[in-house]
Amino acid sequence: MNYELFIGLRYTRAKRRNRFVSFISLTSMLGIALGVAALIVVLSVMNGFQQELRTRILGVASHVQITGPDNQLADWPAVAERAAKNPQVVATAPYVNAQGMLSFDSAVRGSIIRGVLPEAEGKVAEIGTHMLAGRLDSLTAGSFNMVLGSELARALGARVGEKVTLIAPQGLVTPAGVVPRLKQFTVSGIFEIGMFEYDSGLALVHLEDAQRLYQMGARVSGVRLKLVDLFQSRQVTRALMLDKAMGDVYVSDWTRSHANFFRAVQIEKNVMFIILTLIVAVAAFNIVSTLVMAVTDKQPDIAILRTLGASPGGIMKIFIVQGVLIGVIGTLIGVAGGVLLAWNIDVVVPFIERVVGMQFLAKEVYYISELPSDLHLRDVVTIGIVSLVLSFLATLYPSWRASRVNPAEALRYE
Repeated sequence: MNYELFIGLRYTRAKRRNRFVSFISLTSMLGIALGVAALIVVLSVMNGFQQELRTRILGVASHVQITGPDNQLADWPAVAERAAKNPQVVATAPYVNAQGMLSFDSAVRGSIIRGVLPEAEGKVAEIGTHMLAGRLDSLTAGSFNMVLGSELARALGARVGEKVTLIAPQGLVTPAGVVPRLKQFTVSGIFEIGMFEYDSGLALVHLEDAQRLYQMGARVSGVRLKLVDLFQSRQVTRALMLDKAMGDVYVSDWTRSHANFFRAVQIEKNVMFIILTLIVAVAAFNIVSTLVMAVTDKQPDIAILRTLGASPGGIMKIFIVQGVLIGVIGTLIGVAGGVLLAWNIDVVVPFIERVVGMQFLAKEVYYISELPSDLHLRDVVTIGIVSLVLSFLATLYPSWRASRVNPAEALRYE
């Protein structure tokens, strides 16, 4: 072990004459630990919210969807078969997307009407696993059954087994003028995804019933695809658009259709990272005051080392070791505490809620009523590196000041 490392470690362990220096060292270490732990936990919770939001959206939306011009696709079986040849595509499902007005008693609500094939829809979406009442496979051709979102059913006041009237915007031309097209549907199920956008505005019917009601013949609005890896959606979209055998189609993926949700979460995550990094920076730069006081306290020692032949660079390394060690210990404690807390957030938060007697995310207000956590190794490594770099930068000026100590001046009054 070279003498710079040996003396730097000894200075860190030794009891100082000035206890205030030891106190500042301890507070700097704890400050770094708390900042690192808080940063790891917050980023893990933000990752959890992002994953939960993505799961809920993609439980209804598709990874990739293929539509035709004018929102109509004629030869959809051929398009679905061609798309299924991509190794990333695991399932395909046709759909009809249209608008309508639902009426029940005196309540009227606008809605998105989606025609689906229940056996195929279950392979690309998870609506069937979020049914509050009834079953998705109750949608059969010619039965004119309908599955409603929970908020939409609540707004209409309709329950399973009751009939609602669907008013299609395409009217019938009669000698008396244009008459709106009306059709009664029986509510055969109610689902709840947990996203207000879908629960309050989506109604599902069988594909053939939608085709008949909206006079689409054998055409559909498009084909929905499910991928092996949803993060490969852009590459799959690009590959399908370059495939000339697909014909005149438009291909989009979930990152475009719901970009605003994920962009908002990502921006918030980045802002929180910057804010909490400043907390780590404040704690790290407390090392400056620690080392400045340590240099003042150790001036006679520095002078003796210089007279024994120590170079200014060697003196500088001694105090760099001392400051970096504070940062390393604080970072390791913070990483360990942050990782443990992020892994057990589902236990810690309910315990705090019971102690304070309140719920942080009330189910009546928030659709995500529990704090999710998704710990990423990349985030932990990044936070640890940032903390160590800040700690190292904080040691440079005090260490440089130590290397500039004049031995004669330091020993004049000793």
